[in-house]
Amino acid sequence: MRNPLIFAIAALYGTGSVNAETPDYSLTIYSSAQPGQISTERLAGYGPSLPGYALVRDGRKMPLVSGNGVLRFTDVAKRIDPTTVAFESLTDPAGTRVIEQNYQYDLVSGEKLLERYIGERISVEQVRGNAVERIDGSLLSAEGGSLILQRDNGEVLSLTNVGNVSFPSLPGGLITKPTLVWLVNARKGGSHDTRVSYQTQGMTWWADYNITLRESGNGCAMDLSSWVTIVNQSGGSYPAAQLKLVAGEVNRAPSPQPSPVLMMKARGGVVADEADQGFAESSLFEYHLYTLGRRSDLPDNSTKQLELFPSAAGIACRKQLIFTAAPTPSGYWAQPVSDQGYGATSQGTVAAYVEFDNKEANSLGVPMPAGRMRVNQASVDGSLEFIGEDVIKHTPRNESVRIKLGSSFDVVGERRQTGFTMDSAGKIIDESFEISVRNRKKSAASVVVREYLYRWSTWKITARSHEFDKRDAQTIDFPLNIPADGEAKLTYNVRYTW
Repeated sequence: MRNPLIFAIAALYGTGSVNAETPDYSLTIYSSAQPGQISTERLAGYGPSLPGYALVRDGRKMPLVSGNGVLRFTDVAKRIDPTTVAFESLTDPAGTRVIEQNYQYDLVSGEKLLERYIGERISVEQVRGNAVERIDGSLLSAEGGSLILQRDNGEVLSLTNVGNVSFPSLPGGLITKPTLVWLVNARKGGSHDTRVSYQTQGMTWWADYNITLRESGNGCAMDLSSWVTIVNQSGGSYPAAQLKLVAGEVNRAPSPQPSPVLMMKARGGVVADEADQGFAESSLFEYHLYTLGRRSDLPDNSTKQLELFPSAAGIACRKQLIFTAAPTPSGYWAQPVSDQGYGATSQGTVAAYVEFDNKEANSLGVPMPAGRMRVNQASVDGSLEFIGEDVIKHTPRNESVRIKLGSSFDVVGERRQTGFTMDSAGKIIDESFEISVRNRKKSAASVVVREYLYRWSTWKITARSHEFDKRDAQTIDFPLNIPADGEAKLTYNVRYTW
């Protein structure tokens, strides 16, 4: 935990300082991270490139003088956006205003100290054999890794591989911490409840979901738990902070300002009965806001995981096997695809999916932020084994969630062209296919054969051996029930016209 921030308040031509009380932090964290985008193995190296940011609100009591005074606010987040800073008095907002604001970030370093001491006296230690020689003189240059010193007798020395360098004092203009400096005009002097707000880079969050799956024929049930991971690499620590997360696509202008909608009044303390509360969801404009019901520490360079929702058990789900071997349609056709060999014969894959309804009647019914869903299933010895994962987009309540887990091992198939004709005018194509799907399991399987009508936008199924469902303008599904160690064949003919 960092040291308490120090404030100095002075009359316009005077000085003085006072220690501030413990800050009351409130953070609203925004994320533009795509699920699975951030490598947890290389997490420490992201820093300012983390895809997200935070709105920090820091509330505390400060003494203000009546009239004009200088207020220094030190130890702000290293990755602060100074154009978003706002200072306000909650005690007398109408009578307190900021006349001028400065952000000082010329932090002290060895190079800057040497630069500032050109022409001034310094002391340098240099190793000569087994002895250490101390050399005093005026610094003439500090470039190229060497120091040029002039002694009192006029001798000029060029020194390399120097040891310690001693400076008599810290020169003006250099500071040890980034500092916000305000010129404040206060109508009312004395102690004020104040709030400092700003945005900072180096913070983000994402959601992870863990599922335990139980199969029952073609149906299934599942238990779901959800977690939030919060990363703070902003260069600031926030003890006992109120945490809020925003889910949704929030647009940012090149020079953002703090949103007045989010400027909520800081609370004076922690309510005891909130100790065990998790996140509460609420609407915020066209987004969703998740507020943690208790305070939590968020140190700099830390990763924190918190439960997003209480675990849900007994969620009804559906297992689906989809065989696909046809090429996907083009997003734009300049002309019909008349090449007979295009997509004529291919072996496809049988993808395995799990789908469930995000409804209250199905033990859910909550807005689910985008995240990675990992699915486990009990093996014959009862231990949980990983069977696949997928990512979901932001999913509102009462919508369905579909997860791709992988490809089936025991269900295989192929698709072959059995006929192709084009009329003499080149305006009609008739094409026929036979699709064979084999189930090598010891139990029956339901498989959907998904066909894409990829040659042209206008088509009609003129013959088929099985019923089909039209999924969209260019996709049809043939549902098949295949017995254990059995095979199913379907045929169909499609006519394209233009």
